[in-house]
Amino acid sequence: MAKIDIRRLGPGDVSVLDRVAADVFEGPVQKKRLAVFLRETNHLMFVAVCDGEVVGQVRGMIHVHPDKADELYIDNLGVALAFRQQGVGMRLVKVLLQAGRDQGCGEAWVGIEQNNAAARKLYESLGEAGEPCMIFTYKISKNL
Repeated sequence: MAKIDIRRLGPGDVSVLDRVAADVFEGPVQKKRLAVFLRETNHLMFVAVCDGEVVGQVRGMIHVHPDKADELYIDNLGVALAFRQQGVGMRLVKVLLQAGRDQGCGEAWVGIEQNNAAARKLYESLGEAGEPCMIFTYKISKNL
């Protein structure tokens, strides 16, 4: 297997995503939106790079609370098809969890679709059982 480097992206790293393999993101990366994301101090993004191409990414956000320890929300994980089942996703999640710990988070959480067997396997392998959850989605561009 080729060497894969994991690195955290910061405000000056927008160009790192000039070469991205398919299936790493849900759609095309928009540079202006990426720049805004990377400027936010509570936003975290790590990428897996192989031969100059991004083959995986994980991103999260630290939620600061006034009444309890901060939490790390694991927002998104994507790995190129050719690099799946090789530990890339696990490496990315573990480095994100460590970054959250380093920034004082008391716990981390992630939401996945119940039928996403690969994600369930990955997150369950970290030692915690999933919990039932209900999500409400609102189109806030319309009147509520």
